[in-house]
Amino acid sequence: MAGSQETREAVFQARGLTKVYHMGEVEIHALRGVDLSLYAGELVVMLGASGSGKSTLLNIMGGLDAATEGELVYRGQDLSRASDRELTRFRRDHVGFVFQFYNMIPSLTARENVAIVTEIAREPMRSEEALELVGLADRMDHFPSQLSGGEQQRVAIARAVAKRPAVLMCDEPTGALDSKTGVRVLQVIEHINEELGTTTAVITHNEVIGQMADRVIRLKDGRVDEEHRNDQRADPADLNW
Repeated sequence: MAGSQETREAVFQARGLTKVYHMGEVEIHALRGVDLSLYAGELVVMLGASGSGKSTLLNIMGGLDAATEGELVYRGQDLSRASDRELTRFRRDHVGFVFQFYNMIPSLTARENVAIVTEIAREPMRSEEALELVGLADRMDHFPSQLSGGEQQRVAIARAVAKRPAVLMCDEPTGALDSKTGVRVLQVIEHINEELGTTTAVITHNEVIGQMADRVIRLKDGRVDEEHRNDQRADPADLNW
């Protein structure tokens, strides 16, 4: 479990983040002045219903989107004023992404799917090492069609962590899985957080998953509605789905 916020480095600091989408003459306010910080090595769960702004916030913090207004600083770098090239470099060098759907290339093995990332990263781990971290040492040469949904998601996690990212962003990583398989995937995410010290943000609508986090941030209508720390993180295996 991460230590107190006062003694840990603030990896992200967001102040007044606003995101407005224009659909013709209609304005959609996805974020309405979000203030928050993420700290080194912690595992944070961002909870919220569909439309709460949690995916928009994750995409902005991960450099996939830009805020309309506000400031976002990553370890001294002002991402809110970064160019497209600087954001590309930020994503490549610092952030790993895990999405609800696995985005595997069907014609490549698990090892080869992970190697796509290791070939462009600065100091990657070996594909084999990344797959061992997620418990797939014996499935490295299987194609996606030969893997279960949970195994494909673990390959996606291996691909995300193979470049040794400082931050792991997980968008509904268990959304397409049954509860038993989802628990296995959450155990892998927790293991990565503890083994590599990767700052990890998981967004979900599933309240139960919040029990495994160091800190829970609840979003509602584009704002941070509530925030609390867990004194004791729950083991994913003990979550009552």
